[in-house]
Amino acid sequence: MLVLMQSTDPDMNAYGSIPQKDIEQTSEMLSLLETEIQKYIVGQKHIVRGLIIGLLVKGHVLLEGAPGLAKTMIIKSIAQTIDASFSRIQFTPDLLPADITGGMMYRPEKTDFIIRRGPIFSNIVLADEINRAPAKVQAALLEAMEEGQVSIGTQTLILPDPFFVLASQNPIEQEGTYVLPEAELDRFVMKLTIGYPSEEEEMAIIKKHAIENPQRIQKVVSTNTILQVQRILEGIHVDDRVAQYAVQVVNLTRPSEHKQGLFARLIEFGASPRASLALIRCARVQAIYNKRNYVLPEDVKSVARSVLRHRIVLSYEAEAEGLSVDEILEKILASIALP
Repeated sequence: MLVLMQSTDPDMNAYGSIPQKDIEQTSEMLSLLETEIQKYIVGQKHIVRGLIIGLLVKGHVLLEGAPGLAKTMIIKSIAQTIDASFSRIQFTPDLLPADITGGMMYRPEKTDFIIRRGPIFSNIVLADEINRAPAKVQAALLEAMEEGQVSIGTQTLILPDPFFVLASQNPIEQEGTYVLPEAELDRFVMKLTIGYPSEEEEMAIIKKHAIENPQRIQKVVSTNTILQVQRILEGIHVDDRVAQYAVQVVNLTRPSEHKQGLFARLIEFGASPRASLALIRCARVQAIYNKRNYVLPEDVKSVARSVLRHRIVLSYEAEAEGLSVDEILEKILASIALP
């Protein structure tokens, strides 16, 4: 299992506070993680990378796609490469908050109560078909995602570190589903959309899973390594001009009653300041992938669609014109010159 060895080399990159050797070693570790997952998963490289980014920035990721596109398989493959505890929760309309968080259990032999911890007490939690859960269950999950803790009875229990929720939802079937509230969507650092594979990729899937036996995934990273990378990310330099670029992108998603923006008529509600923070956090991981200890505007731009697409509510005009959120984001990004 790969373990990062922090460098004491005083040779630092001019822009950042992390030694270049540490950056390169971390980048190689992330590449190894992706390579191990690709032993079982064909294609979907942007999905795999997005999930890894979400894990490293201490965020949570929403994965959306039609049935049969291996959403659950991808998430389970990520968990199998990390030496961490993993739980899968199948969300259904009759699920109760205690089914996720746990509850108080009575012991008749001792005539007292003890806490029974639920599946949320894992490093990696798969919330499968999250939009099938009722409001009370989603509220319980929201506290866990936002606060890193759950309340059981009169006690507050801290969740493991790292703690990462991977939620999947099906955008096609609406019967028996509940629309996720905007407040909960905003807690996801990214929303990734998975599409159908190409003919070549589908042939590779058939060959790997129906004709041959896929290679077994090995655990290549420990939770301590993940925590170490999270600390390294805090030292990735972000110039004020890069931060200003991220703010400009987010501001263009917000319509104003007093000022008509370029895209005001297309957007009903825009992204919150949480989106600006998420852009910078995710861009730092992208910088490490590119073996840099400083962020470029290109890093922000590369993660912008995944970070913003679930934080924007389109107007009636946009829907009438048949525009998608991704198309509007593409226009927003194209309208701002990179600093």
